[in-house]
Amino acid sequence: MGPPQAPQSSTEVLGFDVGGSGIKAGVVDLTAGRLITERMRYPTPQPATPVAVTKLISAMTDEFSWAGTVGVAVPAIIRKGVIYSAANIDKAWIGDRASRRISRALGRKVSVINDADAAGLAEMHYGAGRRFNKGVVILLTFGTGIGSAIFVDGELLPNSELGHLKLEGSDAEHWASAKAREDGRLSWKRWGARVNRYLQHVEFLLSPDLFIVGGGVSRQSELFLPYLDTRAKIVTATLRNRAGIVGAAWQARYRGET
Repeated sequence: MGPPQAPQSSTEVLGFDVGGSGIKAGVVDLTAGRLITERMRYPTPQPATPVAVTKLISAMTDEFSWAGTVGVAVPAIIRKGVIYSAANIDKAWIGDRASRRISRALGRKVSVINDADAAGLAEMHYGAGRRFNKGVVILLTFGTGIGSAIFVDGELLPNSELGHLKLEGSDAEHWASAKAREDGRLSWKRWGARVNRYLQHVEFLLSPDLFIVGGGVSRQSELFLPYLDTRAKIVTATLRNRAGIVGAAWQARYRGET
């Protein structure tokens, strides 16, 4: 491994997206919102404790030989670098000063952001929402759970948890996530009906102008979009599995901590 590689410009940032099954990373050119390296992925340590995840992030940063700015997206509520929830990572993260922990490990300031918020920032600046800087836009990621990011006139309202809205007697994500479709062996039509009911519930509460549907299922949007019907416009996310990396990088370069 050679000496640490400094970014070619101030718009090049190393982004991380910490998920329940994998940690993904890549160097992002923020002028275009695209990865300028291959996307690196390693399995998330089990258990995904602060020590184990930070150790892997540090090793991956070394593998990139990266000496520049770093942003990290984590599946958690985050305020001023402190973790207040833990979804698909170890509960030991709750109360952890994540930005300080990772900053110390890497020897530089690191910005940490909620993973759905990161995906939303990427879509708003480079993807499906880039022309919608007025009104209310809600990105929803359908995966193991349901992640959410809310934007008002282009500004992020951080740490929304719309997947935990109550529906059918439980958290909505237990009923309408992509995992719920797989576990229940639901047809696309039946699952689409569930998603539609959920979207209509969110619409009643927040009156968005646009829904952006993300997560892995967005690659198969033609199978369920015909069953969605809201007053708000519905579009699919375009950055897909790069969104968390790109959004974490954008946050680190332009905003810092949420």
